[in-house]
Amino acid sequence: MTRLILPFVSRRHLLGAGAATALAAPFISRARAAEGSVTFAGYSGIFEENYRAAVIEPFMKANPGIKVTYYTMGNSAQTLGNLRAQKAAPQVDVAIMDVSVAKAATDEGLFAPLDKASMPVLGELSPRAFTKGVNGAAVTFDNLVLLYSPQRVTPAPTSWKVMWDKKYKDQIAFAGAPDIVGLGFTLIADKMFGGIDYRKSVEKGIQAVSEMAPNVLSWDPKPDAYTFITNGTTSLGVGWNARGQLYSSQSDGKLAAVLPSEGSVFQINIMGLVQGGKNTAAAMTFMSYALGAEAQAAFTERMFYAPVNTKAKVSAKAMALTAASPERQALMLDIDWLEVAKIRNAMNEQWRRRILTRR
Repeated sequence: MTRLILPFVSRRHLLGAGAATALAAPFISRARAAEGSVTFAGYSGIFEENYRAAVIEPFMKANPGIKVTYYTMGNSAQTLGNLRAQKAAPQVDVAIMDVSVAKAATDEGLFAPLDKASMPVLGELSPRAFTKGVNGAAVTFDNLVLLYSPQRVTPAPTSWKVMWDKKYKDQIAFAGAPDIVGLGFTLIADKMFGGIDYRKSVEKGIQAVSEMAPNVLSWDPKPDAYTFITNGTTSLGVGWNARGQLYSSQSDGKLAAVLPSEGSVFQINIMGLVQGGKNTAAAMTFMSYALGAEAQAAFTERMFYAPVNTKAKVSAKAMALTAASPERQALMLDIDWLEVAKIRNAMNEQWRRRILTRR
């Protein structure tokens, strides 16, 4: 029998090797993180089209070992419903939803906590990117705007009150509650018509929207309110500034978006890491890229969502069209979406009983 003789290895060499392995661990972890797949739940339509081009495709080019699958969702409520249904065996790794719905996802254990030690990019984000009690970080900032047809609405509106003008009967379309557009519009109406503290009562807003309801052609326009106005189906609507600016630039003058004098509501989209996901390392790599300065600037330039990364280099022209411009910030109502989350169900019930049934 041939005897195998091993070279002598001193304790010093063993300790040195152990130290080298320990020092290499972060690099090994990063190498592993650069492989795998990520299922990302995001909004449908033009958001998906532009997010793929500005964020997902560049990410996969920079990280060829990670494949990102876009799981199309219509809105935040739908995304939450899917995460609830998958809680025992999550199929989604990363999801975007508005902050009030993200609070519910956090409370129900659907989003995992994040920390700067594992995701240093979090240290580059605006303080407004973090909401107490919500796991995840803001990925975009936006605000509601009044949408209108320049050809059918003259002069150009400067007030939300145009929505109550009877000459626009059956000429309005936008997403009603439980969509955040409908809830946000209710909060604006509440302030306009004498509401004092939305946390105690939004009766003024509910009543005002109820009185406006006969002017509404659809509370659920398909594919969206922007298209309804562009193709001449309706004249007025409510939507998000980022989409409104982009659709307006593509509409050949058929659609415009304005921030009315009474102000608007600021909105935060949260990106969350799904608790118990199968691809956590790859998902965190993707999130770090999506929240990074390069991706944030690219998406702002392409779709006019205000960036959350303070190091993002955005042109003055693009920034002026976002929710972060000083002029827009001055017109934002003081709304805490976590407080809205507490009354969300009650608002939805009032919408069902007093608004959606009125035609």
